[in-house]
Order: sequence, then structure tokens, then C-alpha cells
Amino acid sequence: MSALWFVLRTLWRDRQRAFLRGAALGLAVLAMGVALLGLSGWFITAAAAAGLAGTGAVFDVFRPSAGVRFLALGRAAARYGERLSTHDATLRALEALRLRLLDGMMAAPLHRMARLRGAQALNRLTADIDALDGVPLRLALPLAAGLAAQLAAFVALWLLAGPAVATWGLVAWLAGGATIFALAARRAVPLARRGEAATQAFRSRLIDLVRARRDLAVYGSLQAQAGTVRAAEARRRALRSTLDRVERRSGAALSALGALVVAGALWLGLAGAAAGTVTPAIAALGIFAMLALAETLAPLRRAAADLGRMADAARRVRRDLGRTPAGADAPPARSVAAPAPPAPHGPVLAVRGLTLAAPGVGRAVVARLDLSLWPGETLALTGPSGSGKSTVLFACAGLWPAAAGRITLHGRTLVDWPEPALRDRLTLVPQRAALIAGTVAEALRLAAPDATDAALWRALEAVDLAAVLHARGGLDLRLGPRGEGLSGGEGRRLVLARALLRDPEVLLLDEPTEGLDAATAAAVLAGLRAALPRAAILMASHRAAETATAHRTLALQ
Repeated sequence: MSALWFVLRTLWRDRQRAFLRGAALGLAVLAMGVALLGLSGWFITAAAAAGLAGTGAVFDVFRPSAGVRFLALGRAAARYGERLSTHDATLRALEALRLRLLDGMMAAPLHRMARLRGAQALNRLTADIDALDGVPLRLALPLAAGLAAQLAAFVALWLLAGPAVATWGLVAWLAGGATIFALAARRAVPLARRGEAATQAFRSRLIDLVRARRDLAVYGSLQAQAGTVRAAEARRRALRSTLDRVERRSGAALSALGALVVAGALWLGLAGAAAGTVTPAIAALGIFAMLALAETLAPLRRAAADLGRMADAARRVRRDLGRTPAGADAPPARSVAAPAPPAPHGPVLAVRGLTLAAPGVGRAVVARLDLSLWPGETLALTGPSGSGKSTVLFACAGLWPAAAGRITLHGRTLVDWPEPALRDRLTLVPQRAALIAGTVAEALRLAAPDATDAALWRALEAVDLAAVLHARGGLDLRLGPRGEGLSGGEGRRLVLARALLRDPEVLLLDEPTEGLDAATAAAVLAGLRAALPRAAILMASHRAAETATAHRTLALQ
């Protein structure tokens, strides 16, 4: 429950006034409902008694009628205002919470971001935020308003109908409601958690089916994967049906509790009227008020059914909000001041005594590495898979923390460079670079929004891709998600062309010609150097075509 409390406090801080206004209007709705039924019961009974007594001609029907109309209209208006205020406040607070979570994801260390699967991560985030709207709307605010209404009704009934009816109503409603809620939650919480897990499993399997449909068809596994999707959906439906039964049973229990409370109030009212301690009209007021107080417990059935889902979502959100970069897991903090001008002499990029370790792993991936890279020079890092070549590139890009040693750009450590200035001078092309859906021009202009069409074509020519795209629609060729519509080698060259548009002083390439034949690889590497004659290029390499174009090679063990 601590996670739910954390989320509630977070949402409350963002929209405190709106939530207070909504809570006050919610209390007004309940109070007016109790007053409406109580007054109606009193009015009907008192009018009947006056008629039997022969005093109906002088009985005042106007003021009670006006009160009934006022309470009915006021309750409708308060309900509208309460829904408008609480829903607006909740949606705005959740919007702010979603933005904070996205900011946290964008600032997460590289190794954590690399483990995110885009569609699943977005789906998980969306589902969690959607689940949290019930924390204020179906749990906190209704329960707070219901408790306040019960206490106000207790005071009013104590003064009007006597202590017995007031005490009976308060104790019966609160004790009975708490018992029903506890029993329903005990059964519903694990069901809701399993149901949410089944929902996520269904969505993940469906996404995998859509994404991998070609490979699945090739290996004859398409129907098998479709079967797992149907099985996940069947499990989700079964759990949802079981949870619905729990909710209906809790609703039936609340109805039975309401009948018991009203029956008790009727018995106490009849006993009081028979003893002469209350009039029949006041006794009817107490009975109808008890009937109206059932509305204060109505949200319990839905709250109990959603409690497990809300608690799990709140726990994940609190965990994600609490993930602040620290220690070896964090990317280095950067200066906010403008950097000093580059040193006129010396290497453009220098690494001294660099030691790198994967987070949570005791041993170093790279130990005591030294290298220097000069303008116009190409240095190839070689070594077996797992030797740390990609990790060195990420560290040189300022995206991986150093356990020891230092990396300098123009003689100044990377942390002394503000982020925009660092990215202007240094560009990384990772092994698995992303292409988004859109036109070729849009994919390229991610790196240079103001680039002209002529500049885009020059970059494409440098990577030997211009002729291919000219024949297929040019810059207006539309790509699907992850660059669908291009082959793997064509997508790789498009990513390299995008990097050229940055015109960096240091270009970091992770296996830049992977998926290209030897002739195309040689043409691309020559085009990169021709387009950036003064840039220092550091690349991780497995291929002879890449090392052959390098001025020097450095083997990592």
C-alpha cells in the first residue's frame, strides 16, 4: 500500500486545489443524497400523518417541496462539478507523471535503455498510467468523501433521530463495508495481478507475431505462434471473468448489508415511535437516510476489483521514478558552461588509462586502455566478440561511465563539454542504429533539420546509395518502422549518410560495413573519408575491408 500512497501524494501535489474542490463536491453529492431521501421520507410520512389527523389543510407542503427540488437539482449540479473537477485534475496529474517517467527513461544509463523493447516498454508505461487513474477516482476521493458523509450523517441523525439509529448506522455501515472490502480485496488482488500479467503477455505475443510474421512463416511456426496468442487471450478472458464474479459478489454483499442496515433502522424507528421518543416522520427520515448512505460504499466493489492492478502499477511507477543515476550506472554529469576553445596542438581524441566495467559485473571489460586519435586519422579497434570494442566507442561518446582513467576531446575531458557542444563535434553510429517510419528525407534530417536536398544527395552519394534511391522514388521514398523497405545493407548506409550530415570532428563507427559486400564496403569507406577529410574516425571492426582502410589498428584482448 505504500506505493499507492506514494502515487497519491505525487498526483495530489500536482493538482491539489482541483482535488480538494472535487472532494468537497463529492461530499456535497453524498450529503445532498442523504438529505434528499431523508427529507422525502419525512415529508411523505408527515403529510400522511397530517391527513389522518385531519390537519392536512394547514400542513405546509411548499417548503419541504422546495427543499426536495433544491436538493435534487443541487445534487445533479454537484455531481457534474465533481466529475468535471476530479477527472480533469486526474488526467492533468497523470500527464505530468507520464512526462516525468519519460524524462527518467531518456536520462537512464545506456545499458538500461538498451534492454528496453520499444513497443513493450511503451505498452507497459501506458498500461501503468492508465491503471493509476483509479487511485484518486475510485479509491482515495470516494472513500474520503464517503467517510466524511458517514460522520456528518451520524451527527445529524444523533440530533434528529436519536443516538440509537445514528450509532447503528455508523457502526453497521463502516464495519460491514470494511469487512466486505477486505474479503473482496483478498480474493480480487491476486486475480487482478494475474489478469494484468495475462494482458501484457497477450499484447507482447501479439506484437511478436506481427513483427516476426515473415520468419515465423519461413520456419512453419506462424500457426503455433498464433496459438500462443489465442491461449494468452483465453487466459486473460478467464481471469477477467473470475474477477467480474468477485466484483458482482461484493456488490451483492453490499446490497445485503444495505438491506440489513435499513431493516435495523426500521426496527429502531418503530421501537422509538412506539415508545414516543420520536415521531413517525422522524423515524422515516432515519430509515430513508440509511438507505441513501449505501451510496457511500458503492465505490468499494470497483476499488477492490482494481486494487491489485493499481498496486502493481504504482509499485513499478515508484521504482521507475526512484531510478536516479548514481555511481557506475550513471552517465557522467556535464558542464553547463561554454567550453574553452580547442587546443591548437595534440590529438583530437585521447584515452588514458581507461578502465570500463559493465554495471553489476565485478571484472573489467576493458582495462588500462590508451589511445590517441589525430585529425584525418582512422583507427580500427579489433578483437574477438566481447572484448569491449563497442563499450569503448560508447565511452568515447560520453555514454558509458569510466571506472578509471580519462577521455579527452581537444585536451579537455568529456564532462567539461556541454551536451550540445559535445554532440556538435562527435557523432556515434552504433551497430544497431534506428530508422523511424517516414520518408528518406525525414530520416536524414533527424541529424540536420535545415539540410538542403542537395546536401542530402551528397551524403547519399558518399555512401554509394544515391543511385539506388533515385531508382525507387528518391528522397520521398517512404520507409516503414525500423526502415522497412530497405535491405539491411541499404539501411546501414542510410544511417551512415545521416551521420555525415552532422559533419563531426570525431566519427565513431561500430562495424560500419556489416551486411555489405566487399566492393560496396570499400566504396562506402572511401566515401566516408572523402566526405570528412579532416575528421578523426574510430571504428570497431571485424572485417578486413575496414582494417585495410585504417591508418592504425589496436587489438583489444
